Amino acid sequence: MSAPAPTAAVTSRDRPRKPPPSIGAITALVVFVAVTLWSAIGVEFTLSPLIVNLTRGSDVIEQYLHPNWEILTRPAVREGFLETLYIAILASLVGCLIALVLSMLASKVSAPNTGVYQVMKLILSLVRSLPDVAYGLLFVAFVGSGALPGILALIVFNIGVVAKLTSESIDAVDHGPVEAVEAAGATRFQRGRYAVLPQVAPNYLSYCFYVFELNLRASLVLGFVGAGGIGEVIMLLVSRLEHSSVSAVVIMLFAIVFVLDQASRAVRRRLT
Repeated sequence: MSAPAPTAAVTSRDRPRKPPPSIGAITALVVFVAVTLWSAIGVEFTLSPLIVNLTRGSDVIEQYLHPNWEILTRPAVREGFLETLYIAILASLVGCLIALVLSMLASKVSAPNTGVYQVMKLILSLVRSLPDVAYGLLFVAFVGSGALPGILALIVFNIGVVAKLTSESIDAVDHGPVEAVEAAGATRFQRGRYAVLPQVAPNYLSYCFYVFELNLRASLVLGFVGAGGIGEVIMLLVSRLEHSSVSAVVIMLFAIVFVLDQASRAVRRRLT
């Protein structure tokens, strides 16, 4: 039996060549670079102040590297941390409950009719158009400073986020149980209760824990505009140039948020 003939060596000419970049990709890259340069020119972007004044903040940095842990024992600081947690919990609970109802109206699967669906989609889009800080400023102007405007701002913010995500989950449910419930003569409420809600419940609870994580961070920022929480304490310390105390509060806040985030994510993983 004769041996198989040796195969010819594959040369570089025989190898498939990579296709050259398409004109569309090159055009997109050029447009991206042009828009970036246009934006930089528009804001007069330059790094020279950072380089020139690199050592100007050395005294402030020195204070941040030596936190004043004694500040954490003050009642005002402890109350600020607790108020931040209270705001996040209340806003998450109320906002997520309202968002569940609105998400049912913002999905083609569970909305009573097309008109309600389109109107609710428009309302949720308008709600999401403003950030939480803008709502904080708005409610501070209405009801004054304190925890209430922070809670109201985060409730509206949570409604926009949770209702959107939950309505998209409702759109993707299995239509088999829905059709079976309808064939049994169930009302629209019963259809949502027994055919839609059980399918989206794990995702919905996951979204609730997700916005709770967001609320912990957002409540800090809302404190800067007078909407309660530890943010007000930080702003007061910054205005007094007590940077070492600010450092201790920020480190403590980071630790609390990190622990709560990990606990929240662990619960979310079990739900999904």
